[in-house]
Amino acid sequence: MAMKPSSFSKPFLSLFFLLLRKLAGRRHHRGRMAATKPNPPPPPLPSLDRLHGRTLVVDVEAWILRPPVCAFPYFMLVAVEAGGFLRGLLLLLLYPLLCLLGEGARARAMATVALVGLEEKEVARVGRAVLPKFFLEAAAAEGVAAVRAAARVVAVSATFPRVMVDGFLREYVGVDAVVGPEVRSVGGVLAGLVDEEDAAEMAAKRLRALFGAELEAAGKKDAGNGAVGLVGAASSGRVHYLFSSYYCKETFAVSEADARGWRPLPRDRYPRPLVFHDGRLAFAPTPPAALAMYTFLPFAVALVTFRTVAFSFLPYRVCFPVGALTGMHYRLVGGRVPGQSSGGGGRLYVCNHRTLLDPIIVAAALGKPVTAVTYSLSPVSELIAPIRTARLTRDREEDRRNMAALLARGDHLVVCPEGTTCREEYLLRLSPLFAELGAGVNPVALDTRVGMFYGTSTKPGAKWMDPFYFMMNPRPAYRVEFLPCAATAAAGRGDSIGVANRVQRELGKALGFQLTGLTRKDKYMTLAGNEGVVPAAPKNN
Repeated sequence: MAMKPSSFSKPFLSLFFLLLRKLAGRRHHRGRMAATKPNPPPPPLPSLDRLHGRTLVVDVEAWILRPPVCAFPYFMLVAVEAGGFLRGLLLLLLYPLLCLLGEGARARAMATVALVGLEEKEVARVGRAVLPKFFLEAAAAEGVAAVRAAARVVAVSATFPRVMVDGFLREYVGVDAVVGPEVRSVGGVLAGLVDEEDAAEMAAKRLRALFGAELEAAGKKDAGNGAVGLVGAASSGRVHYLFSSYYCKETFAVSEADARGWRPLPRDRYPRPLVFHDGRLAFAPTPPAALAMYTFLPFAVALVTFRTVAFSFLPYRVCFPVGALTGMHYRLVGGRVPGQSSGGGGRLYVCNHRTLLDPIIVAAALGKPVTAVTYSLSPVSELIAPIRTARLTRDREEDRRNMAALLARGDHLVVCPEGTTCREEYLLRLSPLFAELGAGVNPVALDTRVGMFYGTSTKPGAKWMDPFYFMMNPRPAYRVEFLPCAATAAAGRGDSIGVANRVQRELGKALGFQLTGLTRKDKYMTLAGNEGVVPAAPKNN
């Protein structure tokens, strides 16, 4: 039986419902007022001519990177490349819990998991050698054009620690200074992120030390000479608004609708060509992609074991059919394989360098054994190599004599005169030593495709794993094309440099690669900060 309200409670119930109706009416009135008075639109975006010669304070996440910016892949890259796969797995497992936090707190928590306990110089190396490729793929053409039009640029990131983005912004975008959350370090080891207030204060001091006096003087003299702030429509809570309010005489906010229509930055419009990059992961590890990688890893171990046994012990004729059963693809372009040498000596196969498996792939395509000429090879790679190897000493005359003796003995030599691998569609300068051997040159154009792991690395302790990482890919692919024989100079005489350049042009034309004058030294100085030469052990007398 329903209970009726007592006479004592009726006034309170009436007052309660009256208050509810008034609150509902007030909210309805506010909603109508908000509908009739929309927020004013952001000021129109500045033209490039207006930015010419000015100083910019630019929000990295709002202008340089295309929205929506997901920070997880970049922290995952640092965790895996600098800390290892176990640290990356920890970040992946914690990510569902981190999603319960706000945007700023989530970024700081991911940075803590990814960075704490790592050497600062190793994280800086990853930020310089690994992350630029993925940042450039996420860059906005319109935002980068605005940055390039200015005279000086201060890039401000509220999401990524400065140690992660400094190399990309300075070397590949061309900014003059980078401001972002700082990571404390103890003895060169990262100890954790500072809190948001300290980060804002430290960033303000850094900006004031860099440009404060000049911008304040320019602002007092003429407001038009002050800095220009480029921010996002939803950036009011970020630390760079502190800089805009103090130093920027003009501020332009890009709306989310406009930013979503921005185009990816084409490769031919990169401020600096991306010739070299490092790291093992060949994809952007978003949460679903990272989960797929860790799920696949146990199967990858089985795949690499089977493929290694196949290439080490099976005859050349059946290597590729067996490898194809496991998803490994091989394509011989043109179907042309050189025949036997008419002079009775060995042949010289000159190819561009993609992975350590290049000589093995050439031997399998030829269907006959070859000798790989290398400067440095790990003992593990040398032990499991199914072909003969010949070490060079980097003494030019001695190396030339040794290679000539091998050819005279009848060995077929596979030489990679680039001296190091290159992942992108570029050809490095060829060493002309091969053109001084007095033998005919058979150029071989090689190309590879991977989807999960790169089979190259500049880290000395990890290079022996290069072939295994390549074969851990679900569907690795090799493209092989034997080009017509190119004449060489006489042994020790002639235009050997001209011959090397001609072979480089033929390889570039067959592959569609761009030619460069860069060398092995340039690669290692860019990625590792050294010349990439391992000191030889002293000889015992």
